[in-house]
Amino acid sequence: MPWAQALIAKKTDSLSHQDPNTGRVLSYAQAINEALVLAMELDPKVFVLGQGVDDPKGMFGATLGLAEKFGGERVFDTPLSEDGMTGICAGAAMMGLRPVYFHNRPDFLLLAFNQLVNHASKVHFMDNGKTNVPMVVWAAIGRGWGSGAQHSQAVHGLLLGVPGLKIVLPSSPYDAKGLMLSAIADNNPVLIFEHRWCMRRKSAVPEGFYTVPLGKGVYRRRGTDLTIVGVSHTLELALEAVDELARDGISADAIDLRTIKPLDEEIIFESLKKTGKILILDSTWAMGGLCAEIGCRVAEKGFRDLKAPVRRIGLPDIPTPAGFTLEQYYYPDKKRIASAIGEIAAA
Repeated sequence: MPWAQALIAKKTDSLSHQDPNTGRVLSYAQAINEALVLAMELDPKVFVLGQGVDDPKGMFGATLGLAEKFGGERVFDTPLSEDGMTGICAGAAMMGLRPVYFHNRPDFLLLAFNQLVNHASKVHFMDNGKTNVPMVVWAAIGRGWGSGAQHSQAVHGLLLGVPGLKIVLPSSPYDAKGLMLSAIADNNPVLIFEHRWCMRRKSAVPEGFYTVPLGKGVYRRRGTDLTIVGVSHTLELALEAVDELARDGISADAIDLRTIKPLDEEIIFESLKKTGKILILDSTWAMGGLCAEIGCRVAEKGFRDLKAPVRRIGLPDIPTPAGFTLEQYYYPDKKRIASAIGEIAAA
């Protein structure tokens, strides 16, 4: 029996009993922590590693208390050797374990691209499907306190074109828990990119085991003037902009993709067919990556539905500045997104 089905057999899915928009409230980090506890309780093959996962404060609070609960054999700190440790995780996964590697900053995933791109993502295809690599690699995008060009990068767009990987970008505590459980249960290498500003959020999170499916987007708002597609913190900014523009009679479909690989094309084209206009948002560089990929697919498959040019908002084609003042020009904000929405709606 597949691992996820075994978990569901042991734990009743809370979603069938509880409205996900009501009930107890958890912080983003608490939701991740709860997912890890559930997975580790249900499967002794799950283990957590990474720099600082057993610190008193945990990794951003997400791994708080895990070492005390499950011991040093299943929750342990790692050396500053990203390539080596990712390789160890890939090997462990190939042997049937399910590592969850907390990688701290996406910037340092660049050191592990060899293991991710040349090994973990390819093994299943190179041996005719005999070997799976069920591993999770987690990292948090940094910004907002002058951390500069080497500690603020969102690199998920660089990995978007790699076959065999799955890529997750949650935007809420509810999704953070459900997607983490789905990622651990998946038999492929899954990368989860969090945004530090999303971690300030609190929302209703059901108790017990539930999953949010990989590759399935969701509508956060419904409207008629345009389609907004985004992930993570950029989608949060877009929702604030849409709610303000409602006073001017502007409404939009706001789609939270939640995962970008696999990509939910169906929900994008369903909305585009209705609105005819699209704005794509991402928390990394606008050149290449998610903005370019969705824009290209819209041009290829949805051109006849378009009533205005495709628009995208991401980061400019320069390294991240370290100063607070420069950051205000570098990162998209609610005002800039609202301006683009207004322009597209009027087109």
